[in-house]
Amino acid sequence: MNTGDTAWVLAATALVLLMTPGLAFFYGGMTRAKSTLNMMMMSFVTIGIVSILWVIYGYSFAFGDSGSQWIGKIDFSHFGSLASADIGGAVVNNGMAYTIPVLVFAAFQLMFAVITPALISGSIADRTKFITWTIFVAIWVTVVYFPVAHWVFDFGSKDATGAGWLAASGVQDFAGGTAVHINAGAAGLALAFVLGKRVGWRKDPMRPHNLPLVLIGAGLLWFGWFGFNAGSALGANGLAGLAFMNTQVATAGAVIGWLIIEKIRDGHATSLGAASGAVAGLVAITPGCVFVAPWAAVVIGLIAGAACAMAVGLKYRFGFDDSLDVVGVHLVGGIVGCLAIGVFGSVAVSGLGKNGLLYGGGTELLLIQAKSVVAVLAYSFIITFVLGFILDKTIGFRLSKDEEIEGIDLSEHAETAYEFETRGGSGLGAVLSAANATEGAKA
Repeated sequence: MNTGDTAWVLAATALVLLMTPGLAFFYGGMTRAKSTLNMMMMSFVTIGIVSILWVIYGYSFAFGDSGSQWIGKIDFSHFGSLASADIGGAVVNNGMAYTIPVLVFAAFQLMFAVITPALISGSIADRTKFITWTIFVAIWVTVVYFPVAHWVFDFGSKDATGAGWLAASGVQDFAGGTAVHINAGAAGLALAFVLGKRVGWRKDPMRPHNLPLVLIGAGLLWFGWFGFNAGSALGANGLAGLAFMNTQVATAGAVIGWLIIEKIRDGHATSLGAASGAVAGLVAITPGCVFVAPWAAVVIGLIAGAACAMAVGLKYRFGFDDSLDVVGVHLVGGIVGCLAIGVFGSVAVSGLGKNGLLYGGGTELLLIQAKSVVAVLAYSFIITFVLGFILDKTIGFRLSKDEEIEGIDLSEHAETAYEFETRGGSGLGAVLSAANATEGAKA
């Protein structure tokens, strides 16, 4: 047991938890004013649901020693039977022995399980029944996230017995490009099809109502992401330092890449573009943050920023309403990041993995990465579509048209994000009320 490693992973765990409230700010600012609280609540309630399920059975499903490559141990009493020796003496053994306690590792992985379904919520903003969302989260993490986490993150015992099938096949995904971002992006696409388009989509502008809130959220995500990537080293070591540096420079590259595309395409660079570019870069470097050199991380960031800036327009071409661009940023960014390892991956950087195309490795690694992308994307999309369809046809997944026009905050939570005192029918409150009335009339 190493106290320094344990302290770092505990700090990284707190950083990753901060990402979900950061996501709430990011998404909350991107919605219309009448949907802000609901959007943020979808993230916060996910923290509560997933944390409870993780203790009951989630950790066991993902990392329990079952000997199966498809799912961990089906055990509903894993943490209920812990002894003092397990808390103070047992270290993590996941492909190799680490120097941190099992509970610290479990807490760290919990935060990944929390943010993944929260990411999905952005694709169905403005129109989702809150109670159905909570039920969806509970079922989705059970049948999609926990098994996929086992496939990707569980390396089994020291001799790889019981490793997840993607981990055993040699996929390189250090911190969750497949298990988190492609998983969430594919699920978001499926739900966008199930719930359909918002009232007034493509007719009303539906612009972000609070860009400073978006930038605050992006900043919190950027800050917390150092725990996401560098914390995945599971120790205070050089690997964590490499992940930290690559996370920073790739994100910077993606901001520039996105803004360049905006300037060329639209004639101006926007604050929303900068924030979205930062998230795209964070997503893209996540799987390969210790498998590529810093110069390659910059290139990956530039490519991801440009690719995601162009991809967010696909929803208009193909006719699906991905409200806050979960598909364009997380699915596309995750795919770019995973495949980029097959090109830029270098064993010389950290002594891990295999060489990619640029370092004489041929197409072997690229094909392994592509297989993982297709497998997770297909599984998540199909299961999510079926689950969403069943929920929609039974208890209902979407608000009524009148409730959507009135505003989801009022209809679902009996609250509004902004309350302004007005006198004599004048002031900012009256202006906002008139604007909302106009918006409702158009819808």
